Amino acid sequence: MEIALFQPDIAGNVGTILRTAACFGAPAHIIEPCGFPFGDAALKRAGMDYAVRANVRRHPGWDAFGQWSQIGGQRVVLLTTAGATPLPDFEFARGDVLLFGSESAGVPHHVHEAAGARVAIPMQPGFRSLNVAVAAGIALAEALRQTKGFPA
Repeated sequence: MEIALFQPDIAGNVGTILRTAACFGAPAHIIEPCGFPFGDAALKRAGMDYAVRANVRRHPGWDAFGQWSQIGGQRVVLLTTAGATPLPDFEFARGDVLLFGSESAGVPHHVHEAAGARVAIPMQPGFRSLNVAVAAGIALAEALRQTKGFPA
């Protein structure tokens, strides 16, 4: 399982997601541009003390990320409030890349359409969305549970 962040806005959320990815051995991808200067200093300020242990790959934009995922034959699973399939009903596969949009804007239409699947985390009526770092943890845990991918 891998995590990808599309043009993230908030360094603290990125730090939390990268820490989660490192703890579970999930490679992470940052699809730029970011809404903050991405680098070791920003991550340290965000409390990302696991920066050296996270497996992070930066992509200069959506096209570069799309090319990378296509070459690797990996399915991109977009987590979105407009998801077609509720998380408990979705079947993950090893090697899926869980894609999360920016905190302020999500993902544009062309990214939504390019995803191999669109999944929503069910919530109580009247709530707009979860924090992206919380959503990433929930989705990664479910994907790892289904694929028996938790570290031994």
